[in-house]
Amino acid sequence: MDTPPADPATETFVAHRNLLFTVAYEMLGSAADAEDVLQETWLRWVKVDLARVSDQRAYLVRITTRQALNRLRTMRRRKEAYVGSWLPEPLLTAPDVADDVELAESMSMALMLVLETLAPTERAVFVLREVFDVSYDEIAAALDKTPAAVRQIAYRARQHVDARRPRQMVPASLTRAALDSLRHAIETGDLQRLLDVLAPDVVLVADGGGIKQAALRPVTGAGKVARMFLGGLGKVDSILTAEPTVVNGNPSLVLRLDGQLDGILAVRVEDARITGLYYVRNPEKLTRVQSATALTLR
Repeated sequence: MDTPPADPATETFVAHRNLLFTVAYEMLGSAADAEDVLQETWLRWVKVDLARVSDQRAYLVRITTRQALNRLRTMRRRKEAYVGSWLPEPLLTAPDVADDVELAESMSMALMLVLETLAPTERAVFVLREVFDVSYDEIAAALDKTPAAVRQIAYRARQHVDARRPRQMVPASLTRAALDSLRHAIETGDLQRLLDVLAPDVVLVADGGGIKQAALRPVTGAGKVARMFLGGLGKVDSILTAEPTVVNGNPSLVLRLDGQLDGILAVRVEDARITGLYYVRNPEKLTRVQSATALTLR
């Protein structure tokens, strides 16, 4: 029996779903909220008269942007009440995401944390312009602003991000090498090897969400960070293991205690040493690390 064809609205939405999810996730840093935004986008999309839409992809991005912006403002209030540091929800990603340098950079924990310091409208403009190369006119239509105003917002956001983002993207091979040393040091308790791979001013940000134990504030300095790993997790009466994975398009580690998932550890590497460690332990944020999430810039 032949399957009846999907209606045009459904076909178009499904065709662009991965793009819309990526837009929402880049704006929100939360897969759960991004999925909610897609549901809201769908509910509005099915009411649109497609005959009057000249560019359906752009129209869908516009709806998604507006819904994500509304959600982002709501999330800011939630984050103010969040216990400890807030980190983006890590996503297990397919190899093609890691191969797309622009996408991998935009999805990195380091850059997404920088985006957290932008105002909601600035983040929306930066993501649409710098990550997805959306025109100023289209961004203006999505945000109900003039193109001139959008240009000014984009300029301010770019300056803000450039002053705080990693100085340069390092090859994935260097990140993997640093992670390999880190993994060996964690599993063996080798303090010197751990200190060798950490930059002197390394910063550890841990997210337990009030559910799992984690430092409530960022920990700075190689000595303090090393003690956190070897004196904290290392003293747990369990076997700690670390295995390589790819999260948000970048090499990362899955940490397990007695074989049970404990958290995801992402890093920022500069000059072959780790300058940033981002450890997500909140179990509510670890639901998307078992199977790969499809992401795209197009």
